[in-house]
Amino acid sequence: MNELSILQPDDWHLHLRDGSALGAVVGASGAQFARAIVMPNLKAPVVTVAQALAYRERILAALPAGSRFEPLMTLYLTETTVPAEVRAARASAFVHAVKLYPAGATTHSEAGVGDWRRVRATLAAMQEVDLPLLVHGEVTERDVDVFDREEAFIERVLVPLRGEFPELRVVFEHVTTRQAVDYVREAPGRIAATITPQHLLYNRNAIFSGGLRPHWYCLPVLKREEHRLALVAAATSGNPRFFLGTDSAPHAARLKEHAAACAGCYTAPHALELYACAFETAGALARLEGFASLYGPDFYGLARNRGRVLLRRAPWQIPATLPFGAEGIVPLAAGETLDWKFVGPTP
Repeated sequence: MNELSILQPDDWHLHLRDGSALGAVVGASGAQFARAIVMPNLKAPVVTVAQALAYRERILAALPAGSRFEPLMTLYLTETTVPAEVRAARASAFVHAVKLYPAGATTHSEAGVGDWRRVRATLAAMQEVDLPLLVHGEVTERDVDVFDREEAFIERVLVPLRGEFPELRVVFEHVTTRQAVDYVREAPGRIAATITPQHLLYNRNAIFSGGLRPHWYCLPVLKREEHRLALVAAATSGNPRFFLGTDSAPHAARLKEHAAACAGCYTAPHALELYACAFETAGALARLEGFASLYGPDFYGLARNRGRVLLRRAPWQIPATLPFGAEGIVPLAAGETLDWKFVGPTP
């Protein structure tokens, strides 16, 4: 197979930042994806419907001329989020989910939730109006090893939360472990998971190969090979509970190459090529369309896209750096060669 045509995909987990950073990266996502669930963890988090609308307008204004990319907005869940805001979000035409960040789990998560039981009323309202809950699935207690935080989250947070709110639609975002895959596959109720390209292609050795390589550092962190293999098996299985979410998270190179490096891998410009390489290595290119283009909109209750995009077998080298406002940004796997190249929409 030298060409692959699929329905245009959507990105169900994307960071676009704001200001000049937004202008530098939104076009890359708009080139490959029709829609994206946009994360709300700006420096001043997006906590109200009015703020989500204003952010959406900034995203649309930053798009290249002619782009039809549609940002699907989310609200940042805090311990002061009220049920009325959830109902307003559900009534809007543009807010599609609420994001739960455990306080301190990742970039700009300081305003997140310390204990999910403090937001019971808000979760009840989300269940009532059927507004999905997106979870960053890691605990933050210092007694839990960083490589075990996802597994601990399942036991300490996800199981009791979903037990109390069994009809709540939940997306377990950027899963990274065999335990998370097993839970999502077997759990009752409406649950799904997104999987990133970096967690499909690399294990934690990538962070330390030839020195400390901060551009492979993300949260949740890359895990052992057994976990990567479990993710590949899930993504390529045809199970509609698993679908594409890049978690593309841009940071200026100087903030990655730093004593306290920012977490996040920038994959937006070459996301589909990375996924195609992962699926081909697994002998499952025929199942990429379901993972990338079908299962996500089905879970969110949105129409599938109608247009198609083309990828072609054509080896190319990922650039060493890309523009990022007045600075530069290093894409994931910079300098490496990929066997597939995104061509664009098909007539």
